[in-house]
Amino acid sequence: MIYQHPLAYLAGLEGIALLRAFAGDYDRGFTHARLAEVQALLDLAGQIGDGADIPPVTTAEGYRTWAETYDHPGNRLIDFEQPIVRQILGRLPPGTALDAACGTGRHAEYLASLGHRVIGVDSSADMLEIARAKVPGGEFREGDLHDLPVPDQHADIVVCALALTHIPDLAPVLAEFARVLRPGGHLVTSDSRGLLGSLSAPIVMALPGGGLGYLPHYNHLTSDYLAAALPLGLQVRQCEEPRLRDPVIDQNETPWTDAIPA
Repeated sequence: MIYQHPLAYLAGLEGIALLRAFAGDYDRGFTHARLAEVQALLDLAGQIGDGADIPPVTTAEGYRTWAETYDHPGNRLIDFEQPIVRQILGRLPPGTALDAACGTGRHAEYLASLGHRVIGVDSSADMLEIARAKVPGGEFREGDLHDLPVPDQHADIVVCALALTHIPDLAPVLAEFARVLRPGGHLVTSDSRGLLGSLSAPIVMALPGGGLGYLPHYNHLTSDYLAAALPLGLQVRQCEEPRLRDPVIDQNETPWTDAIPA
């Protein structure tokens, strides 16, 4: 169970900005403007509303809510990640490709278009239903990343996109990937990290039956992947770490205090 309060979130953002200024990124005027906003937030505390206790949900429960809209236009994370993954996949020869945590099958669909025999595994039956419709020639199985329903040395490629962020310990999952890969095969993973370094932000969503739930989110460092992968005999062939424009502070945005009705 986690507790989230809107005032705590807003004050936390102000705190990040103030620490950035303290480190030298911004000047005196910026600092005093942020302090004034903190005071304004505290003065409005009674109008902002109360917080909420939010229970954790499994990936199957969480993605049941997300399945219909997950890869619709507007998901900036997919827009950022997908071209990089496809550029890597486009260089690999056709073979048997496993899309682990395949979701709606967006990478499975691309792999099939390149001539691969596609197997998709996901814990969400709702996501798999969409994937099967998207890739009629693919083979889709319900399963967990810790125990993939795939034989040993069965895949020439394993893709796992934007899913390991839900896994606290990478080692057993990467060991599963190594188990199902054939010698000389390729593992392609992508993942996201939060805005605040090691501080992970849970993904909160409305649940079909009402109420809120959150998917745990873990920020893994590049060194965490290496520590899990290298003992398995995996070798690093390419590593990309693209970064979004700083989302915390935008000098061109209207200050939130100007948007609050008097």
